[in-house]
Amino acid sequence: MVLTGVGWLVGLFFIAPYLVMLGTALKPEHELMRSSYLPSEWHWSNFVDVWRAAPIWQNMKVSLIVAAAATVVTLLAALPAAYYTARNRFRGRNAFMVLVLVTQMFAPTALVIGIYREMVALNLTDTLLALILVNAAFNLPFCIWILHGCFSSIPKELEEAAFLDGAGRITALVRVTLPISLPGVVTAIVYTFISAWNEYIVALTVTASPNRQPLTVAIPSFVTQYQEHWQFLFVTSLIAIVPVAILFIFIERYLIGGLTAGSVK
Repeated sequence: MVLTGVGWLVGLFFIAPYLVMLGTALKPEHELMRSSYLPSEWHWSNFVDVWRAAPIWQNMKVSLIVAAAATVVTLLAALPAAYYTARNRFRGRNAFMVLVLVTQMFAPTALVIGIYREMVALNLTDTLLALILVNAAFNLPFCIWILHGCFSSIPKELEEAAFLDGAGRITALVRVTLPISLPGVVTAIVYTFISAWNEYIVALTVTASPNRQPLTVAIPSFVTQYQEHWQFLFVTSLIAIVPVAILFIFIERYLIGGLTAGSVK
């Protein structure tokens, strides 16, 4: 009973900010500056009016395109890299894995000036391609590490049995290794998608046109020196949570297995 109570308290602690967001999102505009958490009138119309107040659908579409494309690019690069390092011993293998890990230590904020200058040189500023490439590059090291541990935990004998049946390297990878390593692959997909979906600093720096900005950049535009629509800001923030929450609900059972992949031999 004690542990159950503590669990409920911890859960409430984490969900409390979202409840405050919901309460603010449902307030009428004249009550936004009041200190009460609950509105006197529940304005559910705020969830409808926000779509007319700003091009939220376009910003959400940009976020979906960038997150999905970055996930595909990251997976296409991480799968062969992780598979090769897991199945082959070569000179510099450990150094390569350490280098991959070191790249995770650089924060996007510290690199944003260099990233912007690089995009200017490549003539990719204010494009979705720039956001896709940057997000893929930031998430690639983590995905390589996750998939490397997952592939390393799968016995080589399974692939060798497929070779005896006439399968090639790619066929064995697709039909034998990948189905077994599905939790790790799903973890890489979810991590990359959520990171790309939530990315803000690079998107704010590289994009300028409102119709090319993701949802994370569009959210703060409701509160500027010329306007203060806090209810729309919180409504949009809640809308931005929905796709990620739906994705997590469907893949949660795979995610736990993927995070522990390779931890036990």
